[in-house]
Order: sequence, then structure tokens, then C-alpha cells
Amino acid sequence: MAETVLDRFKLNDQVCLVTGASRGLGRAIALALAEAGAEVVVTARSQAALEETAAAIRQQGRRALAIPCDVRDPRAVAAVVDRTMAEFGRIDVLVNNAGGGEFKPLLETSEEEWLNWIDLDLHSVFRMCQAVGPRMIERRQGKIINMASMYGLNGERTATAYCASKGAVIQFTRALALEWAEHNIRVNALAPGFIYTALTSFIFDNPDLGSAFISRIPLKRVGQPEELGPLVVYLASDASAFMTGSVIVIDGGQTAA
Repeated sequence: MAETVLDRFKLNDQVCLVTGASRGLGRAIALALAEAGAEVVVTARSQAALEETAAAIRQQGRRALAIPCDVRDPRAVAAVVDRTMAEFGRIDVLVNNAGGGEFKPLLETSEEEWLNWIDLDLHSVFRMCQAVGPRMIERRQGKIINMASMYGLNGERTATAYCASKGAVIQFTRALALEWAEHNIRVNALAPGFIYTALTSFIFDNPDLGSAFISRIPLKRVGQPEELGPLVVYLASDASAFMTGSVIVIDGGQTAA
């Protein structure tokens, strides 16, 4: 039977590594990849929450491996890759989702805080790509999906460190896509807008604060973590085989304004 359009979205037996997968966007992404047929390795700092994500993946009938990791630690990153290779023998897809930020005026931001957010949001992507890259280059195939943000494209008051780091992730993605295209490795990024998670609930559960943020979104609602899953599956699958160096924005239309 000829391959169908939907067949190209399947990830049967692909090995996917997702950072920051214990909750929020990372958990939703890991579950979406498993639903598409992938075996998933999940990493984060929280062991208990990470095991919950792995258990949910196994309930879908897929293999899951939970490995605690602080992506700011080069040795921990290397250990994750080594263990994944030992357990699965390859890494087909890397999703660099771990990250964070805060709203804080620049003059109230210490150098330590600045470096912490740059390290978490940008340097961690460098570390993971440098650790996984040789394995993908050896096999001449692989897909890397970096989590950027609409704030990597647009500025925002009191979010200088976050905007700087996510803007750098976008440029890192574009440059690496060019560098590794000869190895048949596709590198793309997602740039979400406001998404409801445990970390943003304090905004959107507050009627006054939440309404102020939502009023800036043309679709007049906040996004849900599960809405990123289909896009990640697309970028991880053969359906996006001719795409590299791209940034997909999912923000309810906010950056179009």
C-alpha cells in the first residue's frame, strides 16, 4: 500500500530525547511524541515528576526512560546521552525544551541572575546539541527542535534576559541548520506565545492580571501545552523532511500585530 499523508507523521520506534519534560510544555511534548509511536527519554531535575511523565508514556505502550539531569551541568548532559545510547543505541530526535525566565527590570537584575537565565535557556541548547550531534552525524540523520519563544522575536519590557536568550536560540537554530544540513540533520525551532502551565498559572488565574495579558492576544485566549504537541510531532517526523532552519510561531496571533 502506498504511503499516506498521515503515515508521514508517524514516529514508530523513533528514539526521542526531551529536556525539561517533568511538567508543562515538556511533559505535553513527550506524551505527544509517544502517542505518535516514539520511544521517549525524558530529563529534568525533578525525579518524582519525571517518573510520572515516564509512567504516562508507558501507559501508551511505548518505552520510556527517565534520567534526572540539570542541563546547566555539562557532565550531567553527557551522562544522559551516554545512557540513552546504551539503552536505545541511537537518538533520532532531540527536543531542547528546558528553560525559564522571569519578568524583572534590567537595573534590578544581578549579573548572577542574568548569567543563570542565559545558561539555562541558551547554553543548555549548545550543550545538548554538542553532546547529541556526533551521534546523529555518524548516522547521517537526525532532527533537533529547539524551544524558543515569541519573545525571541519581539521585545518585552522587564524581560531583557529572557528575550536575549530566546533570540539567541533562534539564531543558534538557523546557524546550526546550515552547518549540519550536509549531515542530513534538520534543526528547527518553535516560538510559543502565552501558554497556560504551572509556571504561568499565577498570571492567568488572576482575573485582573490574566485579562490584561489575554487582551493582547488576537484569539483572546491563552494557549494550552497540548497544542504544541502536534507541531513537535510534525517537526520530528518525515512530514517536515524539507524543513530546516525554520521558526514556527504559535502565539494566537500576537506577533502578527
